[in-house]
Amino acid sequence: MKHMSTYTIKRVHNEAEKNQALSVRRLVFIEEQNVPENIEVDAHDDENTATIHVLALDGQGEAVGAGRLREYEPGIGKIERVAVLSSCRSHGLGRLLMEKLEAEATENGYHTVKLNAQLQAQPFYERLGYKPEGDTFMDAGIEHIAMVKTV
Repeated sequence: MKHMSTYTIKRVHNEAEKNQALSVRRLVFIEEQNVPENIEVDAHDDENTATIHVLALDGQGEAVGAGRLREYEPGIGKIERVAVLSSCRSHGLGRLLMEKLEAEATENGYHTVKLNAQLQAQPFYERLGYKPEGDTFMDAGIEHIAMVKTV
């Protein structure tokens, strides 16, 4: 079993790191969850946007997790595309990714972060302090709920 301390979570600073993050997302969302590719990769992934990408690497330097943060509206950041490879789930990596994304949100002056959680992941986000908002909805064929947290 992999231990949390073997993971490195970093902000993406170049195209190679971003491609590693996109490859994790491809495995989780497109291949595992059958999300259409034209929905998974969108305009917020363009290199000339202010979107912040984070990447998780294991002890061997392999990409095993990813996520992104973008401005939703002034003062509010939106966390999206949080993905952990199936082999690395339930080892605390999702929590480490979220902590990094929340730290980036604070550094960028956001007082609130929101996200659209897959319904099966709602308990995970609630443990991190997120509160559900509104009704469930379908996105890419998967049931979601909006959640929000003050940071």
